[in-house]
This record gives sequence, C-alpha cells and structure tokens, in this order.
Amino acid sequence: MKTALLVIDIQNDYFPGGKMELVEPLAAARKAYALLQCFREHGGRHVHIQHEALRPGATFFLPGSTGMDIHDSVAHFVGESIVYKHFPNAFRETELLELLRGWGVERLVICGMMTHMCVDATVRAAADLGFEVLLAADACATRALTHDGLTVAAEQVQAAFLAALKSYGQVLRTEEILALLAAESLR
Repeated sequence: MKTALLVIDIQNDYFPGGKMELVEPLAAARKAYALLQCFREHGGRHVHIQHEALRPGATFFLPGSTGMDIHDSVAHFVGESIVYKHFPNAFRETELLELLRGWGVERLVICGMMTHMCVDATVRAAADLGFEVLLAADACATRALTHDGLTVAAEQVQAAFLAALKSYGQVLRTEEILALLAAESLR
C-alpha cells in the first residue's frame, strides 16, 4: 500500500517563546522527526504542511514572521514537498489532494500540531476522502482549552481528541507505526 507522511504545522509559534505555546511540543516533535527520518531514509513520500494565518485578527503564524517557520526539529529540506494552508484542514483550498493522488497514495501517516485543531480537521478529511489513516498519537501536541468557565488540561484535550479520532483511523504510538512500516515497503 502506498503510504505518505504528513507533518502538520510543527512551527515555531508552538514552541517556548512562541505566540501559541503548546504543552510538550518538543517531545512530540522528536517523535515526528523519527517518522520523518524513516520516510527520508527509505525514499517514502512525505509532505510538510505549513500554516500561514491570513484571517483578520490572527495572532500567530503571521506571514513573514519567524513564528510561522517550520521548527528546526523537523526542518524542511530543499526538494521536499511543502503545502501551505490557511485553514485547519490541510486539504481545504490546497494542492494536497492532487499531490497525494498523483503519487498514488492510499494511506497516510499523520503527525503534528495542534491535535485538537489542524490534526483533527486533517485526519477527518483524509478519512472522508478515502485514505487509510495512521495517526501518531505521541507525535502530536496540543494545549489546555477553556469553555464556559471550565479549563480542560492539555492532557485531557489530547486524550479526548485521540479517542474520537479512532473512528477515522488507527491511533498508534510512533514506535508501532515504525514497526508496521518496517514490515512493508513505504513505496
């Protein structure tokens, strides 16, 4: 089965000192790097997804800012595919679907940030578009959320969204995905 990796929004604003710091972003990025290196070393297709905030009033991922840059932990190399997006769903108004279809991709390994926003939207869309999805749970990060006076800890947000995404694909640890890929060809 032809498989591609999507590395979603692992960008500077999500890390310490950024405008939208997440909980444990470096730990998640290290896991994402392990996946990225596997695809690089074995010639697997992979795509960096980079969010650029264009909506009025946006406070992070601003065009031209260093916060929008892909974090060094998963640096984009010259010649690697990159898709720029302006909405949480990486398929919305981008060339991502055309790129993946052109490669004959049937399955996606997905990792990135934020679990409750762009990862969630992209996983659901990918499944709706007919892709088999493997979500690397420990290669994703999020933050605490507040609603109606109640603050939900990041760990609970992460657990709730990962549990919900089991309806759209397999939610596995990075090591489980790497073991599965080792047993088959990435191409």
